Amino acid sequence: MKEGSGRSSKPAAERDRGGAGAGAGTGTRARAGKAREVPTLTGRNPVIEALRSGRPLTKIMIAKGVEPGFAATVKSLAREAGVPVVEVERGKLDAFAAGQRHQGVVAVGAAARYCEVDDLLERAGESALVVVLDGIEDPRNLGAIIRTCDAVGATGVIVPKRRACGLTSVVARASAGAVEYVPCARAANLPREVERLKEHGFWVFGADAGAERTIYEVDFTGPVALVIGSEGRGISRLLAEKCDFLVRIPTLGRVSSLNASVAAAVIMFEVLRQRGAARWE
Repeated sequence: MKEGSGRSSKPAAERDRGGAGAGAGTGTRARAGKAREVPTLTGRNPVIEALRSGRPLTKIMIAKGVEPGFAATVKSLAREAGVPVVEVERGKLDAFAAGQRHQGVVAVGAAARYCEVDDLLERAGESALVVVLDGIEDPRNLGAIIRTCDAVGATGVIVPKRRACGLTSVVARASAGAVEYVPCARAANLPREVERLKEHGFWVFGADAGAERTIYEVDFTGPVALVIGSEGRGISRLLAEKCDFLVRIPTLGRVSSLNASVAAAVIMFEVLRQRGAARWE
């Protein structure tokens, strides 16, 4: 255990939960779960990764005149997956995509599947990293966070069912297809799920620009849950109180905080760094 980390030597299940927030100073793929149906999945990377991962799709629509090499790749993957491909005029594809930037290809099906929080807990090991997102409403931020989760090998993501962005095709495109590989669970009550994570041995860290400790003064080894709040509001008070520690990213500029996806990336890579170079090999 790192000196100065502030962690208790007691197992997570035996920790006193009272005042764990302000008083404290403050991957693997899960099995398929529920699907949120959307009309389209747009963009080249999301469609290609959906085909590669075996996602159920009803058909692929390609605009006439796209690069032959790209069209050949899509048709080959679709043939292996048993998904029909239809070439259409670009105007028809524009109308079908309903204003979404499609890059000449659209897949009909669900943007991404949700798993259950239990799936994440079942697959959590000693180096588990679960990212809990509190009120992220910008789909590009959510997509960028999921892309970083894939890069660091995170166990998965938990998002709230209400007042937050879901797994839309915009998120899939912003993640460059990473939604196919990072399990995402939805929860009706984030504080309750954080308590469950703690009962399963996780240490919970909340990102807060006003926290006393920096991310370089705590111990991120062992099972970790990282809570990221929305821009502007940050982490909700109740959820912050459930965290074992609140931590901040030290900055030198005049702007008070970083973009949510940038902050998440900085902290996740610090988690990876602390866990040793072996994770990179």
